[in-house]
Amino acid sequence: MAKKAGAKKTKFGADLIEGMKLVLAHDRGEVELEQVWPKPIDVKAIRKRVKMSQAEFSRAYCISKRALQEWEQGGRQPDSAARAYLTVIAKEPAIVRRALARE
Repeated sequence: MAKKAGAKKTKFGADLIEGMKLVLAHDRGEVELEQVWPKPIDVKAIRKRVKMSQAEFSRAYCISKRALQEWEQGGRQPDSAARAYLTVIAKEPAIVRRALARE
């Protein structure tokens, strides 16, 4: 696409260009970029707090028992959606169970 004559550069556009310059510099080995990792979530502690076995927790919150086992054993961490869901369960377990209950 051709740039319009006199088009105004937005802050978003400038930030995007700057970010891509950093990516290219990193790719060339010129700069080291900081990696940001989310804090681990203690799935087992959440489950223990609601006083449920893995099977009960899995059924009550519609989470695969295998995924739950892998999270608890440290084989993998929940993705961002699962982390958000687990955070809500940790704070309001009864509300989540009511919301998921069949009518």
